[in-house]
Amino acid sequence: MGLFGDCFSGVKVLVTGHTGFKGSWLSMWLLELGAQVSGFALAAPTQPSLFQQAGLGQRLRSHEGDVSDFNHLLRVLTAEQPDIVFHLAAQPLVRYSYQHPVETFRVNVLGTAHVLEAVRQTPSVRVCQIITSDKCYDNQETGHAYRETDPMGGHDPYSASKGAAELAVASFRRSFFSGEAHLPVSISSARAGNVIGGGDWALDRIVPDCIRALEQGKPIQVRHPQAVRPWQHVLEPLSGYLWLAAQQWWQPQRHARAYNFGPETGGHVTVKTVVENLIRCWGAGSWEQAPGGHPHEAKLLQLDCSRAQQDLNWRPVFDLQENISTTVAWYRKIRQLNQTEAIFNFTVGQIHAYEEVARQKQLAWAVPAKVLS
Repeated sequence: MGLFGDCFSGVKVLVTGHTGFKGSWLSMWLLELGAQVSGFALAAPTQPSLFQQAGLGQRLRSHEGDVSDFNHLLRVLTAEQPDIVFHLAAQPLVRYSYQHPVETFRVNVLGTAHVLEAVRQTPSVRVCQIITSDKCYDNQETGHAYRETDPMGGHDPYSASKGAAELAVASFRRSFFSGEAHLPVSISSARAGNVIGGGDWALDRIVPDCIRALEQGKPIQVRHPQAVRPWQHVLEPLSGYLWLAAQQWWQPQRHARAYNFGPETGGHVTVKTVVENLIRCWGAGSWEQAPGGHPHEAKLLQLDCSRAQQDLNWRPVFDLQENISTTVAWYRKIRQLNQTEAIFNFTVGQIHAYEEVARQKQLAWAVPAKVLS
């Protein structure tokens, strides 16, 4: 058996939010694994975008729409008849949520409920995975690393919306998808730490902000240099999502639960540490404290990923420096490439390099796989 136990070869997979940063990486990886990929999302949220740069619209069946439009979403699932659904469509930015709180709750909470209800009405679906965030927890900033059993919460609208989305997942699971009398669909949720990687062009996220400043020869503006986050390359949680979905496929009820995917302890560092390592890797640049007046953002957030380690035998592949160097390599290389085919191939090359390191480390998803007992 190959990567992820060959679980995705020939399988129909629908990704909501496939035009976004993480959704584009996930879609590319699924294509490489032999899946029949379709997507449902708004148009690419940034200019440029990895979705457009890599020409993904020509490589999968792409449906443009809003998860807030239930009837449209259901029509797409009915037409595509997917076996597996990954739900990544979201309003993903904390600062934006302060400016647009109602939109944030509409997309992140009601949109999640729409996906779950559409899955309930689509008999082909066997596995559904809802991607939320590490910010779903009621973060007291005490140094406690959050576990899946900790209370949901959230200070800002974005974080609160992710906590509320998790409550919706738990409600649907208990009401419609668990027990012998319920629908035979495995519903999980995945909570990842701060994700970095090539192809992220969002505003108000630290790595794309760094890249824009470095390319313009300007000091990087850092709002909260001492804030601690669980940093990881985008491929780290995606390997967790894919491995969890494979296990859900094989053991639907056992893995129908929430999972954290984050770095080892060494990946929980300050924004300042990430920025200074990125500047060092870039080879030039500087940073400075941004002027005040920013809305509240948590200063300390840590994840406990022992459930994923024990239940799924999942672990990160990269350390912090590898996360950053792989990210910088993508942005440096991309400026030399002007064709979608070349950008797609380079990005896929980073996926294959990540797979090879995982194989060398004998990680469970990267070697001949079996159902976890």
